[in-house]
Amino acid sequence: MKLLVTGGTGFLGAHLAHRLQALGHEVTAIGRNQAKGAALAARGIRFVAADLADAAAIKAACQGQEAVFHAGALSAPWGAPAAFYAANVLGTRHIVDGCLQHGVSRLLHLSTPSIYNDYREHLQVREDAPLPARAVNEYARTKRLAESEVQRGFAAGLPVVTIRPRAIFGLGDQALLPRLIEANRRGRVPLINGGRALIDLSYVDNVVDALLLGLTAPERCLGRAYNITNGEPMALHLLLTRLFERLGEPLRTINLPWRVAWGIATALEAVCRLLPGQPEPPLTRFAVGSIGLSQTLDIAAARAELGYAPRISVMEGIERFAQSYRGVRP
Repeated sequence: MKLLVTGGTGFLGAHLAHRLQALGHEVTAIGRNQAKGAALAARGIRFVAADLADAAAIKAACQGQEAVFHAGALSAPWGAPAAFYAANVLGTRHIVDGCLQHGVSRLLHLSTPSIYNDYREHLQVREDAPLPARAVNEYARTKRLAESEVQRGFAAGLPVVTIRPRAIFGLGDQALLPRLIEANRRGRVPLINGGRALIDLSYVDNVVDALLLGLTAPERCLGRAYNITNGEPMALHLLLTRLFERLGEPLRTINLPWRVAWGIATALEAVCRLLPGQPEPPLTRFAVGSIGLSQTLDIAAARAELGYAPRISVMEGIERFAQSYRGVRP
């Protein structure tokens, strides 16, 4: 098939593009990172340098494609609202319009369970759970709006499947586990309430599997959104212990009560909003909520309807990540 991947120079998008190519598909990847785009092109993947906010370029890229995987987004805990809106809402709108205009047979949309977040603990959250009245940050707000754009496309006749993977990690991850490693190397990793919060992770290869299942999913799955995780929630302190054992590095932690961590993050955010450029605080409320509160997802629908079954366990994923990380970092 002729397949388009947005966010092709990102962590998940690159994994997806390579897998699709290995399966024999003709793959085009959209991204902004020219160096990573050149690496994709060297592997035989067509690269288109484009910004998601560029309506003409994004719609043109959809021409001739049989299916589109929309993995591109601005994913960060902090940033300018206009930037999030341009990438996540307008970018998705342009993809949907391009698919409709050029008769794409299926859109696979990558969303996020951050839309469920309300800074309270939740276990086994289902896809039909009530969403909070106010999003926790601009990323969650604009990704929720992006899902509305996808549903608009579905109502107009575009076959779509949406997945909401939680905390993707694996080879090439530059955000989740590396941030914890750098915090440990700089000083100490904050353990809120002793690190008892249950963390739900998704190994990158399993998320790619879910997207591929969406490509061939039956008609009853169209227009639906599916939670994706490894299905193995793990206490943060245990996750960190296993990670640093595999890395061969001592784990340094500092225990913070929830209210103290929340207060520090709130103060840091207030200060950073007053600084030129509004730099990202070293600790945000979103980060405190992510590592201090148990938030797990119910993946029963993905198992039953998509046939999703995580192949790579959390511990195997950590082992693979650690081996790779040790090979490129001192």
